Amino acid sequence: MTGYKKIAIVYDWMDKWGGVERVLLTLNEMFPKATFFTSYYNPKKAYWAKHLNINQSFIGKIPKFIKDSRIFSVILYPLAFESFNFNDFDLVISVTSSYAKSIITSPNTKHICYLLTPTRFLWSHQDDYLKKYVQYANFYIKYLKNWDLIAAQRPDKLITISKTVGTRCEKYYGRKNDVVYPPFDLEYWENIRHRILTKKFKENKGSQLDPNSNIFSSKFYLIVSRLEPYKKIDLAISLFKKFKKKLLIVGEGTQRNYLRSISDDNIHFFSKLTDLELGFLYSKAEALLMPQEEDFGYVSLEAQFFGCPVIAFGKGGAVETVIEDKTGILFNNQSVGDLRQAVERFEKIKYNLKLNMPKLVPSNLKRFSKMDFIKNFLNCIE
Repeated sequence: MTGYKKIAIVYDWMDKWGGVERVLLTLNEMFPKATFFTSYYNPKKAYWAKHLNINQSFIGKIPKFIKDSRIFSVILYPLAFESFNFNDFDLVISVTSSYAKSIITSPNTKHICYLLTPTRFLWSHQDDYLKKYVQYANFYIKYLKNWDLIAAQRPDKLITISKTVGTRCEKYYGRKNDVVYPPFDLEYWENIRHRILTKKFKENKGSQLDPNSNIFSSKFYLIVSRLEPYKKIDLAISLFKKFKKKLLIVGEGTQRNYLRSISDDNIHFFSKLTDLELGFLYSKAEALLMPQEEDFGYVSLEAQFFGCPVIAFGKGGAVETVIEDKTGILFNNQSVGDLRQAVERFEKIKYNLKLNMPKLVPSNLKRFSKMDFIKNFLNCIE
């Protein structure tokens, strides 16, 4: 596929499943002999990576309680990635939202960085992560920002996942970049939809999702997201506690227990669902809620594919994936009031919106096709 003989793919950490991990699997399809490098690999949580050739750093051997706290283990990650040796590789592709771009390569090795976002906790969303630490660690935070800026100059070329991230890249790192949207595998999701429509839906053994449950006997709204502070899931919970409408939240993250503790009986949590189960939820939901500012927002494409409109904060990746008032609704401020107005507006126009989506969604999703990703990515690395 390229003239490069030996290729490495570097990712921050392999301990979950999500939109980025779908990108990694597509890169593996493109470069099946590539060697993967990461700070640490959790085979149980990153079950999707079991067939990959993976090298993990020394962080993989440290105690779990240190590893799981990325704030407290932050000092280890620069050392972990800078310690990898890529002298035997012609091409290294780092896929990163934080540390993997910091790898050190020789002049004979081409380093392409697929940037998911400039390090979120240092730049665009620092308050969401570090506000309570600033007074104690301001000097170290400044040090990390300086290190991160230097690390961002190391790749020979930067490719960003959206125009939103591209703008941040220029703002924080001062670097020009090419935009290549992540791949949306239309053929794969069409197979999922076919299995649902032909009644071949079978929940996994031990799954939390029973399609015959009373939970699905009435209308519900849906969130599919990592449960982290910047995702603003608490806004949706606050609203639906007042609304008393049914809300289903799918995801895992550091805020899971907290978000459950502030929820009422009309709010239900799920995790570790298969794509078949996700497709079922998208196809039944009134709308997908995205109160967060997304770097891209892969789940927005998933929802639209299944005819599920998106109600999203009108900043970031949602602006690029949602056609306003045609495949979804955008709201201006991350507040309970603005989200409420958006949901109320959706309730008034949802019939026409859902009626017209089948005509609009195919051409919208085609912009993010897997084939376009492969073609555009290869053009950028040659």
